[in-house]
Amino acid sequence: MGFFARLFGLSKKKTKARDVNVLIVGLDNSGKTSIIEKMKLQTGGSRRRAQGANEVTPTVGFNVDTFSKGGVAFTVFDMSGAGRYRNLWEQHYREAKAVMFVVDSADKLRLCVAKDELDAMLSSRDLRGKPFLFFANKARPPSHWSPYDRMDVPAALSPVDIAQGLSLDEIDQHPWQIVPSNALTGTGLQEGADWLTNFLAK
Repeated sequence: MGFFARLFGLSKKKTKARDVNVLIVGLDNSGKTSIIEKMKLQTGGSRRRAQGANEVTPTVGFNVDTFSKGGVAFTVFDMSGAGRYRNLWEQHYREAKAVMFVVDSADKLRLCVAKDELDAMLSSRDLRGKPFLFFANKARPPSHWSPYDRMDVPAALSPVDIAQGLSLDEIDQHPWQIVPSNALTGTGLQEGADWLTNFLAK
């Protein structure tokens, strides 16, 4: 079963097709598009419907990827993190069933900017009660990871540092989880999928 089949708790038996929207946000260069590309490999393919090249390049505006897996047709909105495009995020809040918020763990200087954007999202009524999955991308690897799971930047913040910087412990209106990840190798993506699957299956 592919990544998104597990993500939404699908079984191999046929079910009535339904649509699910997932919003992926974060500052520019945090690794959102790389995460999507790795997810596409795990699902066995997808079709990009908006602007953007086949190679991983900075997103302009937003990209839309569609996946069909296990009887579910879902749409992933990969939103640009550039300052002039962040006002586009809120246009997709109402339809989103979940949010993936990607943080560049090596970008210590802009962690406060990421927090400001997160605070704005958490204040939106259209997102109330919806789960947030945080990917601490390029994070320092936990001790149980293999030394071959190289992170992009060895001096990056840990997930605990990121959680503290974003004040995640103060979130009480949304289920949330933070997972260290490496968008290049796919490390950590499965752990995030497991958490979101368990929540959505309740």
